[in-house]
Amino acid sequence: MSGAGTAFDPALTGSDSWLHLDDGRRLRLDTRRWHRRADRADGWLLDRCPGPTLDLGCGPGRLVADLHSRGVPALGVDCSSEALHYCRERRAPAVQADLFDALPAEGAWQHVLLADGNIGIGGDPVRLLRRAASLLSPGGSVVLETTPAWPGLWRGRARWPHQSDSVDGWFPWAVVGPDALPALAAAAGLRVREQARRRRRQFARLEPDSGGISTTTTAARAP
Repeated sequence: MSGAGTAFDPALTGSDSWLHLDDGRRLRLDTRRWHRRADRADGWLLDRCPGPTLDLGCGPGRLVADLHSRGVPALGVDCSSEALHYCRERRAPAVQADLFDALPAEGAWQHVLLADGNIGIGGDPVRLLRRAASLLSPGGSVVLETTPAWPGLWRGRARWPHQSDSVDGWFPWAVVGPDALPALAAAAGLRVREQARRRRRQFARLEPDSGGISTTTTAARAP
């Protein structure tokens, strides 16, 4: 996952699935899902990416691979060489890069994906959303996942349990609950157009704010 560099390699190899936050709380990540094929809940994200898509923090590349199977041009971005190894195994196109560095076809992507809690990359969701918006072509959208049942916004440092409690073991991270997203989006020049819950996961679609107010919430249900 881009932005935390190799910090996510333990999760990519399946050795860890809990993030320890610096306020003492823990956050579980379904790291096994990253290695499976895209599931029906992922379909909410993928259905909203019918055009060229950039997946920021793509991990092992399951969403990029699924988009390619649909005939949609897609590219993954991740800092981790471990992630790129899994992408190659899946034949999912990806580049190893920091998402804040120069990326291919900036300003030409119809959709930018931030799945699996990647809105937390770097610990500054507003900065990240601004970066995502800068990658879009006119009329594009940011499609992302927040953390259900999480109250508001948390920003701080995180580490994996196997890592020592030293400065080097921590990396900046953020956790965004659904109720915090509208304000974060607005600060980044975006607005929430859709929110939905699928199989205990929470999703949203954002578009550049042209001055109007329009938010659609889809009732929680299983597909």
